[in-house]
Amino acid sequence: MSSNKQTKKVKNWLRRKKRIRKKIYGTPEKPRLTVYRSLKHIYAQLVDDLNGKTLLTVSTLTKSVKEKVGKSKHKVEAAEIVGAQLAKTSIEKNIKNVVFDRNGYDYHGRVKALAEAARKEGLKF
Repeated sequence: MSSNKQTKKVKNWLRRKKRIRKKIYGTPEKPRLTVYRSLKHIYAQLVDDLNGKTLLTVSTLTKSVKEKVGKSKHKVEAAEIVGAQLAKTSIEKNIKNVVFDRNGYDYHGRVKALAEAARKEGLKF
């Protein structure tokens, strides 16, 4: 892929991300669930934007998730495990409602798998 095409792709992603973030913000009662995906891993955070604090972080690099995922799992399955773990941990911390921030990514594939798994475990958004 040429560098011009790549920069255009990144610019479009940042524009989508900015457009979404104008409308979405997290509070202590209803934090923002934000998703970041790299080529190998997926990360999910619960963020309180009013106080500027991250309440909870779960990724494929978290110890409990890393043991479940292993090397043989598909990336979509790993995203489902991350979503389920995030929901369980947030419910333990008495956080049941969140605002979903897909961070400029399409609601498809790993992002969708993470969201659906979190919903199945009892998180509401």
